[in-house]
Amino acid sequence: MLPPFCCNGNSDHHQRIRQHQERKMAMLIFWRDGLERQLAALNATISTLHEQMQRDT
Repeated sequence: MLPPFCCNGNSDHHQRIRQHQERKMAMLIFWRDGLERQLAALNATISTLHEQMQRDT
């Protein structure tokens, strides 16, 4: 698909690439934040279980 003749297609292309990169960055940060929450929950569970095991012995 060709850009309209009245517009600078090159700068529009760079703008679309930049917007795509920003959306991708936001998505990756969102995924990382979710994984960090899961990891924190897992670490807390492991710590609690470890404490219970030590207390029971």
